[in-house]
Amino acid sequence: MEPRHPPLRTFGRTRSRAIKPRQAALMSSLLPALAIPEGPFDPRAVIPEATDVWLEIGFGGGEHMAAQAARRPDVLILGAEPFLNGVASALRHIEAGKLANVRLAAGDARDLMAALPDASLGRLFILFPDPWPKSRHVKRRLIQPSFVAEAARLMKPGARLRFASDWADYADQALVLIGRSPHFRWLAEGAADWRRPPGDHVTTRYEEKRLGDCAPIWLEFEKRPTLAEV
Repeated sequence: MEPRHPPLRTFGRTRSRAIKPRQAALMSSLLPALAIPEGPFDPRAVIPEATDVWLEIGFGGGEHMAAQAARRPDVLILGAEPFLNGVASALRHIEAGKLANVRLAAGDARDLMAALPDASLGRLFILFPDPWPKSRHVKRRLIQPSFVAEAARLMKPGARLRFASDWADYADQALVLIGRSPHFRWLAEGAADWRRPPGDHVTTRYEEKRLGDCAPIWLEFEKRPTLAEV
């Protein structure tokens, strides 16, 4: 079978420094219990009583994902991250918070998305994805027309998509590609809505490093209902 998308390539690396012994132990002991299996995956079968399902793509060190899970124990939160050190860090936060409502995919988020059923997500977070700042590498960015279409398939009517970047041209690209989709509505009413983080945002260590070329830009979209759902 032909792959649904090009092989994953990251602006950074999938592994850098050696994983700390405690985190390495969690990779062996805790990750198997939280790992999302390959193949079709119905999140409602994991925690049937969950009131909603959220997905964070590229959760970095896991601070934001774990904080959202702690705030909303009634919500099943899925996270996808190819950077192994990030997965190990997230496991530390999950263990410390005794979080039972998180499941992880250590790899390409697009594979997880392809495995999820239609209209299964209530929120989608894409916070500071790989910027691929060189113009010849823009095609490697996560936000592409095919990704926007797949996100629309997965999100319920009224679901929220939050994108943040500290690279101005990537924020512009995301606004154009997501904003012109008939499936999404940009919720900004004024400049403050994209210049300051939403009230429920959790600042991460990566965000504090300010590695981009601008202050963080926040874009919030709502999934429109299809004609069949009206």
